[in-house]
Formats: sequence, C-alpha cells, structure tokens
Amino acid sequence: MSDPDSDSDAELGPDEARGPLADREWRLVREEARDGPMQMALDEIAAETAAAGGPRTVRVYRWQPSTLSLGYHQDPETVDWAHCEREGVTVTRRQTGGGGIYHDSEGDISYSIVAPKAELPGDLMESYHLLCAPVLDAFARLGVDADFVDESVPEIWHPACYLRELHPAHDVVAGGKKVSGNAQYRRNDSVVQHGSLTYSVRAAEHLAVFDGHDVTPDAFADRVGGVDEFSDASSAEAVSAVESALESWADADEGGWTDDELARARERAEEKYADDEWVRRDPRERASRS
Repeated sequence: MSDPDSDSDAELGPDEARGPLADREWRLVREEARDGPMQMALDEIAAETAAAGGPRTVRVYRWQPSTLSLGYHQDPETVDWAHCEREGVTVTRRQTGGGGIYHDSEGDISYSIVAPKAELPGDLMESYHLLCAPVLDAFARLGVDADFVDESVPEIWHPACYLRELHPAHDVVAGGKKVSGNAQYRRNDSVVQHGSLTYSVRAAEHLAVFDGHDVTPDAFADRVGGVDEFSDASSAEAVSAVESALESWADADEGGWTDDELARARERAEEKYADDEWVRRDPRERASRS
C-alpha cells in the first residue's frame, strides 16, 4: 500500500506499486468510451461479477458524449436541463454520494476498482487510502506532485462535487488545486470505488451544466487543476499512466467484458441509469430502486 504521506514525486518501482490484494484474480479493462448510463451500469455489473466469485476489476473509461453525473442524493433542480439538452450533455445519476461532476469527454479520465467487500478494510478512511494508492502512483508516473489534501478546505458551492469541501480521505490535490475526486459505494457483498482525474480543466463547460449559482470560471479554475497544468504529458500518456498504475497495483491480467456482462449492463443502463425516474428523482424520497 502506498503511504499517502510519502513523497509522490517519483514513480513507484514494480514491487512498491503492487497492492496488498495483488495475489487475487484481477482483470484490467483498458480505456473504453461509452455513454454515462452504460459506464455506471458496468460498475454495477462488475460488482456482481466480483461478488459471484469472478475476477475483480480495475478499469479506465471515458464518458462519450460528455456527461453530468449527479450524486446519489442530489437535487435535480440544481441542473440546467435546457443547457444539457442543447449542448448534447448526457445526465445520469451515480450510486455514490457527493455533488455533480461534469465529465468532459476530452478533459476527464475516470477509473473504477471493484472487489469483494470482505477483502477490503471496514474503516472508510483506510479503504480510501488503500484504493487510492494507484491513483497517486498514476500522478507520480506523470511527474505530478499530488497527494491527499492535508486538511479540510471550505466549500464554494455544495451541488458541484469539485466545489464542495475538500476532505483528506478522498480528495487529491496538486499545487493546492483539486485534481482528483474519489468515491465508494458498498453493496452487501462488494465495493465499487470510482473517481475522476482531471486532465484539462473546462471551467466554463463544467459550470454551465448547473443552475442556481454565481461561481465564475476563474473561481472554478482557482479550485480545480488538470494534469496539463503540471505536466507536459499528452492525454493519451495520462490515460496510459492510469492504466499502468492500476495494472501494477492489482497485478492484473488484461481482460474485457463477457457477452453476458455487456448484455446485462445494457439492460441495466436502459432500465435505471438512463431512466428519468432514477435520474430526476426527488432526493427527499427514497429511491424506488437500489
């Protein structure tokens, strides 16, 4: 496990990059571009596969088209629905909490780690630091000095994830700016951690999907940073660094989805993550589907 308090300037060696779960069966699914509902459905299906005794999954993915993912309890009135429809921005709702995140199809690199619940620490802070080790390694591979924020930083605007209070458990910063957010949800038998690494900040586009705020693009850019601010690495090189860090941490074999998993994910996406009853539901009412 990577020590979150250690110097992250240098890429970890092969042995250091291996996590404590590397002796299990893992598959690496390299970057795939899919729409938001399908990406969220695949996380859920991967959790079912791991719980059923199949491989654990580490994967990298891109949101195509650009997508606003709402937090589990987020009020849909915080969304500028007209803007999203006009600009072709998909809106879905995550299983994880927190605020909304605009996943730009070119500026966002997302990942997931999925494993049986029994194999992970019960303490949430410990679990985050375990599963964020490859995230920090990815930044180190890119020459970005990134680490967990040392202490809480006050929020700017609550509905937007990247403008919420920064928390030492799961928010990663570089040069004082948030460069990665990470979240977990725990099922009865498995855990999904997913997160985003910002490659390039699209402040105006990020803010435009929300309604009811007066945050300026400059204020957003003061809080949020991208890899391209701190490294000369291309987007493709950044994706490769995330893939390599996950692969090393899990000692994963390159793999992919089975036909059955893809079929179930398509069905789950249509019935849940692309459905207005799920996406636009009132957070004050209990979700009709878990």
